[in-house]
Amino acid sequence: MLEKGEERNIVFLRKSFLSKDHRCSINCTRWGKSLLSRKSPMAEEFDNSSNDEEFQRGKRRKLGGVYGRFQRALQSHDWDLAESLILSIDLQYRNIGLCMAVSTIWFLYTQQDLAKATQLIKRIVSNGAHDFTKVTCQTSFLASCVLATLNCMMNFSDTKTGMIERVKEHLQAYEGAVPMKAKWSVNLEKFISWAFYLIEFHRRNQGNRDKDIQSIFETQLQLSAFKTFLNIARENIMGQNFGLAFDAACFSLSLLSNSVNHGWSSGVARDAVLELLGFLVEGSVEIVNQCFMKAARFGSTELVSILLQIAQARGLHVNVNFALFAASEYSHINTMECLVTEGHATYFFGPLMTAARSGCMPVVQWFVKRGCTEMELCYALTAATSNNQVAIISYLLQCIPQQMLNLFSFEILKSVGEERPDSFEGVNFLLSSDFLRDPIATYAFANRLATSNEEAITPELKVFLLEHWSAEAFVEGMRAGEVHYVNLMRILRRGKSEICLRELPPPLVIVIAYLPLYRECLASSGSLLPQRLRGELMVAARRLSNWAVDEMSEKRELLEILQQHMPCF
Repeated sequence: MLEKGEERNIVFLRKSFLSKDHRCSINCTRWGKSLLSRKSPMAEEFDNSSNDEEFQRGKRRKLGGVYGRFQRALQSHDWDLAESLILSIDLQYRNIGLCMAVSTIWFLYTQQDLAKATQLIKRIVSNGAHDFTKVTCQTSFLASCVLATLNCMMNFSDTKTGMIERVKEHLQAYEGAVPMKAKWSVNLEKFISWAFYLIEFHRRNQGNRDKDIQSIFETQLQLSAFKTFLNIARENIMGQNFGLAFDAACFSLSLLSNSVNHGWSSGVARDAVLELLGFLVEGSVEIVNQCFMKAARFGSTELVSILLQIAQARGLHVNVNFALFAASEYSHINTMECLVTEGHATYFFGPLMTAARSGCMPVVQWFVKRGCTEMELCYALTAATSNNQVAIISYLLQCIPQQMLNLFSFEILKSVGEERPDSFEGVNFLLSSDFLRDPIATYAFANRLATSNEEAITPELKVFLLEHWSAEAFVEGMRAGEVHYVNLMRILRRGKSEICLRELPPPLVIVIAYLPLYRECLASSGSLLPQRLRGELMVAARRLSNWAVDEMSEKRELLEILQQHMPCF
């Protein structure tokens, strides 16, 4: 990083600011492990892995009977029946009943029903249900799905498919064992299917209610009932487990970001999501920054905005500059915009360098338009040149003032040689582009570097410049051009080839002699040719025009001479 007062002492970053050790871990790792270690309600239903098929059949019959009646009682709001069935459920499975009851909260719309549901939850807890961590995580995931899709017209099947695809994207970015990632994927897909089965079922069976509108009052009732459950759970679980629930809620919101329209980024849905996360963050404030980083990395702009609001309201620390780095690394422009406008991120240097290295034009353009310093643009030009990103080089050359290029040209080329000694395509493009905007000055600068005795210039860079961009290379190119011309004349005068070149029209002979050179010069990008190639082209142009060519003629003028003597195909 450039320190004050050190502008002339340039040090260029060589590695990504976002190292492996600092990269955001995948959203599902923490609470996903919890789901794997202990089965969720739907995992219980799908679990047929036991070799004892008779035992499994008996278990399914028993659970199907009790749970079926219990679930139907919840769906029909028969709270007395549901309460009477609690003791019929084996103690070890009452946690599943607790999860069912808490999940029901999000599909009730009257104060009476929610009061009854709260009473049922307390009764289940008093009768032995104790796995609050699992229930809180699962219900938080479901709750964020419900609240984010409030008053939202959507296709449930498409939304579910979109979320599952996002899960796969998340898991691809996670550096874990393939079997474990596959297991997480299956578990999470089942969980998403369970959540959307509940949402679709209840919204399809809302009776005379307006299915497209849920009032603020109804939402507040649901949140109040969930808060009551959290107060019960808070007495039995530690803050870090509330962090798992917060992570689960944020994970589902992250998956929903690109799966439904952005209705939950404002209005009732946003307020409800804010309140839900506010409940959960009370138990574990340190999780906010972790979820914030993950949301930025995966481009969940709405979630980033909400977490910023939570952090600002509660005085919590979130690293907006590091989040900007994470968002820019994956080209999430909208998220970057949010981090700057709402989060007031100001550190552009690291993300700009990474974007220049990787050749991400939209991100580079965004940072330039946002107002990078001239010095930062010089650093970015070096990064792009070192990594042979010719499109970025071309763009940045238009943005950097000429006096800055003149002032730091030596340091830029020197640093390129230090960072990437094995490839000089970027250096070749930079010089070909006449980056000093004066052909004589650019050629003289390249020659000075090639013949310099300074140890700061790497041997590999010197060899490259001597072979292609030095005055010596120009002389060598002219020598090669003369040799080629002499060989051509020998063939014409003494050759015994059956083609009989002497009998061909002169334009065809010129094509045979110089077409490869002409094509090589055309393929060389920029307004300047490497000195060796320019030397060969100079000889060809002089031979064709009877030496009426100035030594400082540029690429365009020399190629026009060849074109005048070649036939049009």
